[in-house]
Amino acid sequence: MSKHYFDPRLKIFSLNSNRPLAEKIAEAVGVELGKCSVNQFSDGEIQVNIEESIRGSHVYIIQSTSSPVNDNLMELLIMIDALKRASAKTINVVMPYYGYARQDRKARAREPITAKLVANMLEKAGATRMLTLDLHAVQIQGFFDIPVDHLMGAPLIADYFLERDIKGDDVVVVSPDHGGVTRARKLAEYLKSPIAIIDKRRPKANVAEVMNIIGHVEGKTCVLIDDMIDTAGTISLAANALKEAGAKEVYASCTHPVLSGPALQRIEDSAIERLVVTDSIYLSDDRKIDKIDEVSVGELIGDAIKRIHENKPVSPLFETKRK
Repeated sequence: MSKHYFDPRLKIFSLNSNRPLAEKIAEAVGVELGKCSVNQFSDGEIQVNIEESIRGSHVYIIQSTSSPVNDNLMELLIMIDALKRASAKTINVVMPYYGYARQDRKARAREPITAKLVANMLEKAGATRMLTLDLHAVQIQGFFDIPVDHLMGAPLIADYFLERDIKGDDVVVVSPDHGGVTRARKLAEYLKSPIAIIDKRRPKANVAEVMNIIGHVEGKTCVLIDDMIDTAGTISLAANALKEAGAKEVYASCTHPVLSGPALQRIEDSAIERLVVTDSIYLSDDRKIDKIDEVSVGELIGDAIKRIHENKPVSPLFETKRK
């Protein structure tokens, strides 16, 4: 470790969802990861042991609630309870990927709002602050009555493209649906590029969706951006539609690589040249196909933790390192 953080009361613990990212965050802050163990009894019950004193400490727990979602969420809740009972001064949840975020409203009758339920559980367990990254719906911040710091992955993704001189009027940033226009506009600002939108419509029942492209993409390098890619159906079809519309090449990007089910094969078979993702969700080696490039959010989150601990604003972290 290159340097040690000045305040020994700041402690960072990692649970099981993404220890490699937690190590990068701890390195960026200048602390060693705290000592704890997470085990399961034979019936699946989770047991957490904190193996050092945290009395009076400001504790940050690194845990994405990615697959297995319920195990990772339960680990987090039990850890928060353990820290509270061990007299931690503050308990700060660092959740790079917020599972259940897609269940943020009642889309149909008798549906739950599970994103709100998760917020309630975290607060009830004893969390005093939330730090997260690219929520599926930014309104989820309002589900909490504790402070929420919401970081963005777009500056890191922009840096990837700026380093490769993928910018300017020859590039079009594309939102794969209407809901992602704000995100696409932000990346377009960083790249100084125009935007386009893919409008998906189903003409009638039992007829395949038609993808209408709003914007000029012929002869352009297109950069698709979304907050997450799950089964990769939408992003793959969007890339193919852009290519058919005359795009020179198509890149795709997202903050959260959920990549479940047929996602990897769909990406391999699609017109996508490269898929740029962050390490908010751990990707094992067998899921890192050649088309995927990964950028780390470790330094970003580490800087945010230091700013929060020192009562400094986190807004400077919303800018790219390259211009």
